[in-house]
Amino acid sequence: MHSIARLFCALFLLGGGVSLLVSGCGTNTTPRDQARVSDTAPTYRPVVPPDAQAADPVRIRIPSIGVDSAVEPLELNGDGVLPAPKTTWRAGWWHQGPEPGERGPAVIVGHVDSKTGPAVFFRLSDIHAGANILVDRSDGTTAVFSVLRRAQYSKDQFPTHAVYDATKDSQLRLVTCGGSFDHIHGRYLDNTVIYAQRVQ
Repeated sequence: MHSIARLFCALFLLGGGVSLLVSGCGTNTTPRDQARVSDTAPTYRPVVPPDAQAADPVRIRIPSIGVDSAVEPLELNGDGVLPAPKTTWRAGWWHQGPEPGERGPAVIVGHVDSKTGPAVFFRLSDIHAGANILVDRSDGTTAVFSVLRRAQYSKDQFPTHAVYDATKDSQLRLVTCGGSFDHIHGRYLDNTVIYAQRVQ
């Protein structure tokens, strides 16, 4: 844990695409899908078709790593930037993207830690293929996703297209900071990304 880390996860739109920014460092606009760390599993076939229209997410639960957090909608500001969740123990959902359970990749982001200790996605790098991710929605339903793989990317190799491009089924992406902490510039050098597919 890096207690002096000050994390500010944000998203920005550029040329019609979306890329992840973390305070003090960002990604370039030429994503490459070259993960230094990955955990893969056979591709799952979706058990249920995507919802035509799903309710907004209100909670995310990942039993295998002890995550149980409220989810707040995050809106782009006037500069096209999606601000971080208001607290380090709350995840944020990109509201302009698909709701979890709809066709395409729903994106949920969260802090990994803060000045005072671990945050909501502190153990995200410990997740394994096959782990369940449950997203509770405002209408009382729950969409269940199964982790396909985990990957860690250098900031300048963030895979924008792999994370945000349309998919034929219902998928989920979880994103947080990762890798080594650069004490000089006050930033993490990597991003951890979880790819998951809806199974229920």
